[in-house]
Amino acid sequence: MGEHEPATSRRPDTANAAPAPVPVASMVESIVGCKWSIRLLQLCAEGNHRPSALLRACTGLSAKVMNERLRKMTRFGIMHRTVHGEKPPVEVEYRLTPFGRRFMGILEEVQRLQQAVECGAIGKTGEAAEKTRRGNA
Repeated sequence: MGEHEPATSRRPDTANAAPAPVPVASMVESIVGCKWSIRLLQLCAEGNHRPSALLRACTGLSAKVMNERLRKMTRFGIMHRTVHGEKPPVEVEYRLTPFGRRFMGILEEVQRLQQAVECGAIGKTGEAAEKTRRGNA
């Protein structure tokens, strides 16, 4: 330690350490809280894997924000980034991981719930479920 370096500034080498698991609830909040993340996940699930295709499909999305979202989902383990080639131009693809495919199930359930609310099958406060539970009284 140098003369002006506080003792608390030294950190153990964590370069080879496995990242700590992120709580799933925090992950859902982070992804669902961004309209672009959801759209990018949907596109990837539909077979769009190249960043250029993702960007073209999202009118209003900037490359900067798209790359931030893709990096975050890669860090969470939802997507896997693959680089083909070593010299520019390289090809980059993003694909859902097995965890990402399971994560999509959460988003699909949210979409089904929204559709049920919109068609009146479920009231926003759950009155349809309550009526069913009481035997349509």
